[in-house]
Amino acid sequence: MAKLFRSLGYLGGAFMAAGAAVNSCLYNVDGGHRAVIFDRFSGIKPNVTGEGTHFLIPVIQTPIIFSIRSTPRNITVVTGSKDLQNVNISLRILYRPVPEALPSIYRDIGREYAEKVFPSITTEVLKAVVARYDASELITQREMVSKTVREALSERAASFGIVLDDISLTHLNFGREFTEAVEAKQVAQQEAERAKFLVEKEEQIKLAKIVAAEGDSKGAELLATSLDKAGEGLIELRKIEAAEEIANNLAKQRNVSYLPKGQNILMNLPTGQ
Repeated sequence: MAKLFRSLGYLGGAFMAAGAAVNSCLYNVDGGHRAVIFDRFSGIKPNVTGEGTHFLIPVIQTPIIFSIRSTPRNITVVTGSKDLQNVNISLRILYRPVPEALPSIYRDIGREYAEKVFPSITTEVLKAVVARYDASELITQREMVSKTVREALSERAASFGIVLDDISLTHLNFGREFTEAVEAKQVAQQEAERAKFLVEKEEQIKLAKIVAAEGDSKGAELLATSLDKAGEGLIELRKIEAAEEIANNLAKQRNVSYLPKGQNILMNLPTGQ
C-alpha cells in the first residue's frame, strides 16, 4: 500500500513537472497587443506575434509585449516666436506604434520608446514652427499653426515607426510682458472706441439742433406768409377772439355790472383792473 502511494506521488510529481514544462513553453498575447520574441542566440526575431497563445523555447526565448492601442500623452514646450516673445505651448498627442516596426523599435530604442522619442521631436518641431510666426499671428492663425505642427510632427514620428492619430494644441500662453502689452492695447482700443462714440453722439446732437432751428425758421416763414395772404380779415378774427376772452374775464369781476354796447373793448378797458 505504501508503495502504491509512493508510486502515485511520483506520478503526480511527474505530471506537475510536465505541466510546468508545457506551461513554460506557452505565452499569451492579449487583445490590442503584439509580441516581439528575443532569442538568446539570434537576437530579436523579425516576426511580430499577434493575439492568442503561442509557443516558445523556454529559457532561450523571451516574449516582449507591446500595446498597439492609441495612447494619450501631454507635452509642454517653452520656445520663442519670430518677434522674440516667450511662448508656452502644450500638446496632447494620441500615438501608437506600427506593429511591423516593433522589432526595430525594441532593438533601436527600447520598450520605453515614447519617453525617449517624443520630448526630442516635439521640441524640435515646435521650435521650428513657432519661430515662423509673430506672437500675434500665433493667436490669429492658430488653426494654421496647429496644422503645420501636426504635419511636421507626424512626419518625424513616422521615421521612428510611430503613428500619431491626433494632435491638438491645448494651451498657448505668452510671457508676462506680452500679456501686459496686449491688455494695454485692448484698453487703448476700448478708450478709442468710446471717444469715437462720444464724438458721434455730439455730432448727432448738433445735427438735431440744426434741424430743429431750421424747422422753427421754416414755421415762422410759413406763418408770416399766411398772415400776408390772410390780410385784415385774419387780424380782425384774432381781435374778436381776444375781445371774447377779455369779456369773459371782466364778467367775472365784482365791480363790472355790464359791458358798454358798441364800444371797443380793446381800446376802452379800465387801466387799473
